[in-house]
Amino acid sequence: MKNMKKTVILLVLSLLLILVGSFSASQFNSSSGDVDVSRIYFDTPRGELSGLLYKPEGSDEQPRPTIIATHGYLNSGEMQDAQTIEMSKRGYVVLALDQYDHGHSTGTMEKPVPFFSFWPQAIYDAVQYMYDQDFVLKDESGNGIMAVSGHSMGGFSSTHAVMLDEMDFQETGIRKIFSSLTMGSDYQWLRSLEYTDEIINNSYGPRTSGKIAGIYDEFFFDADAAAAGAPVVKKNYIGTAEGQGFLGNPENPAAGTIYEVNGGKRVIYQPNETHPWNHFSKTSTEYAIDFYDMTFADYSNIVTVDADGQTWMYKEWFSFLALIGFFMLFIPVVSLLSKLPFLKNVYSGRPDLLPEAKTNGSKLAGLFLIVIGLLFPALFFSALYSGDLYGMRLLRQVSMVFITISAIALIFSMVKKSERTITVVSSIMLVLSVVQYVILRNQDTLIATTEFFGAPTVNPVLYWALNVAIVTLMIMVGYHYIAKKPEGATIKSYGIKVSIKTVLAAFVTAIAAVAIGFGILYLADALFKVDFRLWTLAVKTFEDQHLVALLKYAPLFFIYYFIVGLSVNMNTAGVKYDGFKGYFVSIVHFIGGLVLYLGYQYGLLFTTGTAGYTGESLSSIIVIGLVPVLLVAAIFNRYFYRKTGNVYVGAILNTVLMTLITLANTALYTIF
Repeated sequence: MKNMKKTVILLVLSLLLILVGSFSASQFNSSSGDVDVSRIYFDTPRGELSGLLYKPEGSDEQPRPTIIATHGYLNSGEMQDAQTIEMSKRGYVVLALDQYDHGHSTGTMEKPVPFFSFWPQAIYDAVQYMYDQDFVLKDESGNGIMAVSGHSMGGFSSTHAVMLDEMDFQETGIRKIFSSLTMGSDYQWLRSLEYTDEIINNSYGPRTSGKIAGIYDEFFFDADAAAAGAPVVKKNYIGTAEGQGFLGNPENPAAGTIYEVNGGKRVIYQPNETHPWNHFSKTSTEYAIDFYDMTFADYSNIVTVDADGQTWMYKEWFSFLALIGFFMLFIPVVSLLSKLPFLKNVYSGRPDLLPEAKTNGSKLAGLFLIVIGLLFPALFFSALYSGDLYGMRLLRQVSMVFITISAIALIFSMVKKSERTITVVSSIMLVLSVVQYVILRNQDTLIATTEFFGAPTVNPVLYWALNVAIVTLMIMVGYHYIAKKPEGATIKSYGIKVSIKTVLAAFVTAIAAVAIGFGILYLADALFKVDFRLWTLAVKTFEDQHLVALLKYAPLFFIYYFIVGLSVNMNTAGVKYDGFKGYFVSIVHFIGGLVLYLGYQYGLLFTTGTAGYTGESLSSIIVIGLVPVLLVAAIFNRYFYRKTGNVYVGAILNTVLMTLITLANTALYTIF
């Protein structure tokens, strides 16, 4: 009865955090109700686009200057919250757009090279739709009073939209785009479409155009560094030929200074920020506000100009509060579900705690497992994610050494009829080494974006996770037979050996818990038009294609969550780790190495101007997103093992929940 009371209190507290967080976030998101926020869908020649439309009160009667803002490769329209909230509360109509095959948008075009399918036309297709809406302001000549803005690939889409609009202007005499502001994007990918800098710069015409170019941007703003394969260095875009060409090649150009070019105005801002930092920055948001104040100064009778103060961050903090409530919710929900007749089989009895290691060898083996669990995921992340030549070669060589040693040990044990343990361990090691070698040899094939596995940024994460799982399993096998088994440990001690009923109950419980959690998310979305998020970590609504993708990816991610979770259970099965230390070890296993990776990468970048891994731009940003996801997974893994006595609830819950969160927040190509 006492435990039930605690469960109910935690359930109420979780729901209260979600309610308070979502309601408060919606108040800042909608400027206390002065802005109507709704999700819209519209058909285009290339598929269906979706976005959150922010319409200030009175915009149906008095058309407004309009901004279309969009995201980069890894995100969705909600990542533009800062300028979306700030500009809509100042009276602008704003569309926070999901690009094709991101968020709620779907691209039905052919995709011979998927990367070049989602961004080149996304913004301009949205411009066509928005231009036809009565609430979008046009001048007396029919020109649209509309700005386009985007971060990263969204910035390339915005610049390309300006170019397409200028081409159409030559035929129609109408410019639908009045202004453009890009963040975290230069001309790199536009050159891949065979445009020259001169063509791009001339396409701006008389428009007011700006660029926010972070000094520590991991990708862009230094063409020489990018060409050398080492883009993660300190930048000075305004000192490059490209940046100066954008500004019209003035003498001694300065960041933040407005330059007159071809009858228009151009400016480059250079905050001390990284690529993803632009999303969560008062500095960059202030630059955006100043830019739009300048751009739309002639329309100060319709929109608010020169207003100080920012409130978007309050929406973010309250959304974070709801996010905390969302993750907390799974603890009481699983507990209550397990009270049901069949689902009570989820409990298998908590294994007896093992005594502390008695020998120095056992202690050393345990320490070795922790150290490898900490370092391997980080040391080889760049190799496994990005295909670093030297790292992959080293991994293959080590794999071949293990194959050789395991084969020799197996043959020796069979010829000499050694004790069964040697035969078992060498056999398992041989099989795992061969499997890993095959996986390592076929990296390009296994991480390729295909019709079946259509999430290009998830595929290499999955590849990394499977390799981490294999190495972890190899260490676990050796650790069990060398150190744990002599102390009396069995597979039951780690929460593996349970009945079929327990496994089925764990599966149903985890699926039901995720369904309940996302059901509450959808309710919050319907009532308040917000999701649960902080910066790059977001739990958001999804489309049917994300559920289909979940069925494809989840079984493979389960291998990772199951084995790493098992590793944590093995290393915390002793009395020493019964309390807080057990959770600490679990967190270290899951994210310790990745945190060290980020510290090394960005510590050097900020202090010396050169990152630890200068060629790792995308992979470093992926790690930033992985850390909070795996932090929650580490806590769930430890908690549900202690609660149920087995690894299955935590592993299945982490698999379904974290995989769905990941897929809903990145590119997912569904039609080829």
